[in-house]
Amino acid sequence: MATKKPTPRASGPDFERPLVTVDVVIFTVIEEQLKVLLVRRPETATDPYPGRMALPGGFINVDVDASLYDCALRKLGEKTGFKTPYLEQLGSWGSTKRDPRGWCATHVYFALVPPPEDSEAAVSAASAASEWVEVDTALRKRLAFDHAEILTAAVERLRGKVEYTSLPAFLLQEPFTLPQLQRTYEIVLGRPMDKSAFRKRMLDAQFLVEEGSIAGDAGRSAMGYRILDRERAAVFPRTFRSVEVQSTKE
Repeated sequence: MATKKPTPRASGPDFERPLVTVDVVIFTVIEEQLKVLLVRRPETATDPYPGRMALPGGFINVDVDASLYDCALRKLGEKTGFKTPYLEQLGSWGSTKRDPRGWCATHVYFALVPPPEDSEAAVSAASAASEWVEVDTALRKRLAFDHAEILTAAVERLRGKVEYTSLPAFLLQEPFTLPQLQRTYEIVLGRPMDKSAFRKRMLDAQFLVEEGSIAGDAGRSAMGYRILDRERAAVFPRTFRSVEVQSTKE
């Protein structure tokens, strides 16, 4: 009886592999402005887009990164030193044209980080080649690769989700007051909100835990709050916009 020959093992895929990166859109609120972290590309002719501003990120390290999420966390730590309280996958971009070095795909996350109490420290948290840029200003810049398109998508995602979630709470140092949380919502959305309606919605959602009295705006004491579940944002049954439209009709 003939002995069955073992199936030879493949030495590897017989096709070209694309470049794979992870980019992170990092938002914070500094000096009453929604800002995003941008990094300046190296001023060398061998690097694509030398000297151009870009979103922080880089190639996946297969020896270190067990997942895309792990790579995003690593890049976040390398670029800012922050351990993000909120990190969400935004989407993937890939084509033959996005990187002159070859076919490239990037997996993008957006992160929300609270700034240090000292706004100057928040700026210096980025490297010398990085800076916090006001979002609308950043959207007008000629960013490297397709990062302008990615940033636009991230801003739209953030502002869209803020209409019906508790995401702005992750942009604040804890503990925080309800007026501070409302102001953060207003900064992100770019419009004022009704104080009493806002307060009721925040407390009814039961995603906050009382921390006790803290110093609020103008030195007045107020109730401080922390986020109950830091793994996910609270979701509201209706958007702020729909509630505002309904109240005007009434």
